[in-house]
Amino acid sequence: MTTKTAAFIAAPLALLFAALSPAAHAASCGNGPGGFNTWLAAFKNSAAAQGISQGSISAGLDGVTYDPRIIRLDRNQKSFKLSFEQFYARRVGGVLIGRGRARMKTHRAVLDRMERQFGVPREIVIAIWGLETNFGADTSGKYSIFRSLATLAYDCRRSPFFTGQLLDALRIIDNAHMRPEELRGGWAGEIGQTQFLPTPYVKYAVDFDGDGKKDLIHSVPDILASTANFLKGHGWQAGQPWHQGTANYAVIKDWNRAEVYQRTISVMADKLRGG
Repeated sequence: MTTKTAAFIAAPLALLFAALSPAAHAASCGNGPGGFNTWLAAFKNSAAAQGISQGSISAGLDGVTYDPRIIRLDRNQKSFKLSFEQFYARRVGGVLIGRGRARMKTHRAVLDRMERQFGVPREIVIAIWGLETNFGADTSGKYSIFRSLATLAYDCRRSPFFTGQLLDALRIIDNAHMRPEELRGGWAGEIGQTQFLPTPYVKYAVDFDGDGKKDLIHSVPDILASTANFLKGHGWQAGQPWHQGTANYAVIKDWNRAEVYQRTISVMADKLRGG
């Protein structure tokens, strides 16, 4: 799972949890399916109180059930326990580098415009795109994002964080950027070809093709520009290096908290540049 956005919880929600007593907070989550339906009903009321339309709440959450598979996946993220050498060898090879270079040629005009506007080099964005979903080839949409996020929001391990993500998933459909049935993706609620969680989607997604929507599933211009905008929003310094110990490497850490992932993005970007 990518851990982009761990710092972003909707402000009203953060204040709400800060005000709750430990006992009240414990009652707001659970460690199994019992109580999920009661929690979901309360969550719907909370979403409505924050201005999300009843139509969007119903479209996203009616019929949603607890998914124990998501909890098992959350507890068993083995790939980030590998060494850098193991992780890089498993995730990156000559084929992926070749595909990345081909896409840099295919989308040169969009990447030129992206670099001018956001100051983030194409190699970094292309590396992220390749690592996240093999340039869109691995976005099977296996999981319902609403079901996944509701399960994780109810689960006590990271309930405040995923509650914020679930609220923002509702805001995405409330603002008509995506239809409810399109919100299928990674097991932890990741959306689209560079795997945005809903909160950074709301904060950083860009309509770069001018069609009025921020489409991170189908629109390559939106995908590339939104990824660059995320990095710029976290302090990317245009024209500066991205290797370990630099300010830009620290920005890569905001994309993913796993050290092996950060190093892989940096090294893959070097390979794409020809280094």
